Amino acid sequence: MSTFRRILSYARPYGRYWPGYLLLSILSVVFGIANYALIGPVLGVLFEPSTVTTVTVRPEFSLSVKYFEQMFQYLLGATIAESGVMRGLLFVSLALIAASFLSNLCRYLSQRILVSMKTRMMMNIRRDLFVKISSLNVGYFSDKRKGDILSSISNDVNEVQNTVASSFHIIFREPLLVIGFMAMLFYMSPRLTLVSLVAIPLSALVISRITHNLRREATITQTLMGQITSRFEETISGSRIIKAFNAEKYVEQQFWKDNIRHKQVSQAIANRQELASPTSEFLGITVAVMVLFYGGWLNLRGQLGMSWPAFVVYIGFYWRVLEPTKAIAAAYASIRKGLVSGNRIFAILDAENGIKEDENPLPLESFNDRIEFDNVSFDYGDGAVLKHISFTIPKGKTVAVVGPSGAGKSTLADLLARFWDVTEGSIRIDGVDIRRYRIGDLMRQFGVVTQEAILFNDTVYNNISFGMDGLDESAVVAAAKVANADEFISAMPQGYRTNIGDRGQRLSGGQRQRISIARAVLKNPPVLILDEATSALDTESERLVQDALTRLMQNRTSLVIAHRLSTIQHADEIIVLQDGEIVEKGTHKDLMSAGGLYSHLCSLQSVSL
Repeated sequence: MSTFRRILSYARPYGRYWPGYLLLSILSVVFGIANYALIGPVLGVLFEPSTVTTVTVRPEFSLSVKYFEQMFQYLLGATIAESGVMRGLLFVSLALIAASFLSNLCRYLSQRILVSMKTRMMMNIRRDLFVKISSLNVGYFSDKRKGDILSSISNDVNEVQNTVASSFHIIFREPLLVIGFMAMLFYMSPRLTLVSLVAIPLSALVISRITHNLRREATITQTLMGQITSRFEETISGSRIIKAFNAEKYVEQQFWKDNIRHKQVSQAIANRQELASPTSEFLGITVAVMVLFYGGWLNLRGQLGMSWPAFVVYIGFYWRVLEPTKAIAAAYASIRKGLVSGNRIFAILDAENGIKEDENPLPLESFNDRIEFDNVSFDYGDGAVLKHISFTIPKGKTVAVVGPSGAGKSTLADLLARFWDVTEGSIRIDGVDIRRYRIGDLMRQFGVVTQEAILFNDTVYNNISFGMDGLDESAVVAAAKVANADEFISAMPQGYRTNIGDRGQRLSGGQRQRISIARAVLKNPPVLILDEATSALDTESERLVQDALTRLMQNRTSLVIAHRLSTIQHADEIIVLQDGEIVEKGTHKDLMSAGGLYSHLCSLQSVSL
C-alpha cells in the first residue's frame, strides 16, 4: 500500500479536505440511516397506527439512538392524536423526504471536496512528472523507449485518476456507511446480525482470490500500451519513410500484434474486475436469504423481538450494507490495477539523474581563459567511445573536431555541454572541473547549434527567444538578420508571429537551421558548440547557414564538429578523431601536408589545400 499512500500524499495539505469531508460524510450516513429508519413508521401509520403512538410522554434528552427514536414516536403520536392519521402520514412522509434530501445534499457536498482533492492531486502528479522529465539527463532518454514515457504521462496518469483517485469516495465514505448501518443492525437485533457477519470474511476471501493476478496482468497491459504508443509515435514521425518504402502493411502488422495482445490481456483484466462485484452481491444475497430464513424461524417461535414493520426496516438496513460492501469489493479490484500505473509513474519520478550538481557548487559568471579536455574517456556502457582525449581551446579560438562516422565527435560536444559526465579524466573551464560549477551557470556559457534543428510548435518569435524573458522585439529581429533569417521570416503570412508547426515542419531544412542560429545569436553566449550544423543542407542553404555561422563565431570561442571539411579550413586547430582517439592535430595546412587521415578525408570530399 506504499504506492497508494504516496499517490494520496499529492493531495497535501490534508487539512484542506478531511475535516469537512469527514463531517459531511458522517452527516450523510446519519441522515441515510434516518431515511431508512423512517420506512418503519410509514408502514406503521398505514397498517398499525397503534404501534407508533406508544410513547405519550416527552422523553428526556440523551445523546442516544433510543432518545431520537422515542422523540420521533412522541411527535408522531401527538400529531396523530391532534390531527388524525392522515396528518401523521404527512408528517412521516415529509420527514422521510427531508432525511433523503439532507443525506444526498451532504453526500454531494462531500463529493465536491473529494473532486477538488482528486483534481489537485492529479495536477501535482503531472507537474512533478513534467519537472522530472525536463530535468533528466540525455542518457535517460537514450535508454528508454519514447512510447513508454509518453504512455506513463498520458495512459498511466489517466489510469490512476480513473481507478485509484476515483475510488477515494468508496474507500473513505463507504466504510462509514457499513459501520453506521451495521451499528443499527446490532442495535435492532444482535442475534440476527451475527448471522449476517458470516458474509464478510467469506466475501473478502473470494474477492482476494479473484483479484490475485490483477497486478501482474495490469503490468503486462501497461507495457503493451507503451509499445502501442511507440508504434503511433514512430508512424507519425516516420510517415515519409513508411510511404516511400511502401511499408504500410509491415507497420500495420507490427502494430496489430501488439494491439491484439493488449486486447487479450485487457479483456482478462476487465473480466476479473467485473467478476468481483457480482460475486460480492451473490454472496450478500445468499446471506440475506439466510437472515430472512432465520428471522422467520425466530418469529414463528416468538423470539424475533420486533414488529414486522421493524423487521422490514431491518432488512432495508441489511440491503443498505450490501451496496457499499459491493462497491468496496469492486474498488479493491480497480485499485489493484491502478496501482500498477502508479508504480510506473513513480519509476520515472524516482529515476536517478545521471548529472548531479556538486554539493557546494561554484558560480560561473563568465568565461575568461580556456577550456581543457584532460585525459577524457567516456563509455556509454557498452564499450569505450572516447579514449584519453586531451586538448585545449583558448578563449576566442575555434577548434574543429573531424573524423569518420562513429569516431566520437558528437559525444565530445555533449560532454562539454555536460549532457553526459566523463567516465575518466576531466573537462575544465578556467582551470576548474565543470562538475564543480552550478549547472545553470554552466549552461549559460554555451550556445548550441546541432545537425537537427530542434524547434517547437510555436511562433518564429518564440522559437528564437526560447528560454529568454523580457526581450525587445528589435533584438529578435537583429538576431534573425545576423542568421540570414529575417528575409524569409518577414515574407511569412504573419511574419515573426507565424506558427511553424510541429518541429518546424512548415520550414525547409535551411530555414530551420537559420532560426536555430538566430536563437544562439540572441543568447549571445561566450562559447559556441556547433555539431555538424550544415551537414544535412543543400548547397544554397549551406552557403547561407555557413555565412550566418561565420558571423556568429566572430570573437567567440567555438568547438565545431564538422562533417563537411570545407567549412572548417580556417579553424585555429583541427582535432582528428578515429575510433575514439586523437590521431592528428594541427591547422588545415599542416594536416594536409602531413598526408594522414585528415588529408585522406579531404581528398574524398575534394577539399583542396
